Amino acid sequence: MWSSEDKARDTVRRQGRGLSVSQVAEKVAEAVVRVRETRQQAASPGGWGELGGDPEELGRVWEARLEEWRRVAALLESEGHATYEPGQDDQGTLWAGEREQRRREALTRQEGWLAQRRDEQDELRVELWLAADVSRRLRAMAARAGLVPEQVLAQLAEHARVSDSGMVTVEPFLPG
Repeated sequence: MWSSEDKARDTVRRQGRGLSVSQVAEKVAEAVVRVRETRQQAASPGGWGELGGDPEELGRVWEARLEEWRRVAALLESEGHATYEPGQDDQGTLWAGEREQRRREALTRQEGWLAQRRDEQDELRVELWLAADVSRRLRAMAARAGLVPEQVLAQLAEHARVSDSGMVTVEPFLPG
């Protein structure tokens, strides 16, 4: 769901809070080393050993972190800030807002999908065989209401009530 850049921006924003210019420079240097190491590991056959995972994805993540740490270092230098505070980073704040919006939208889509799945589990599909005389009456009712027989049956079921004694009743209604 998240790109390497999204992950890097989020990580740097969280880890960078309150770091001084020299500490950010150390993070840049660390990321340079990690990028070089992941490239070397990816290039060597069997170099990942027990680490597993996707070496190319890890390489993309470290490259994105390096780029983001460099952006933060340049921001501190250009703005003259002594420490990195995410609230003072307009671009980072914009990206964080976009990421949060995408997260909320994804959660909303997932909630909708889960609700739809729950509803589908509660749906009832029935194949029903009726006697000829009952079928004729049902078709006549449906035709008079401008519906198909299945719609009339569905509306009958919607209006049906069960009393405490177990008696099923249907109050008069106009099918539509």
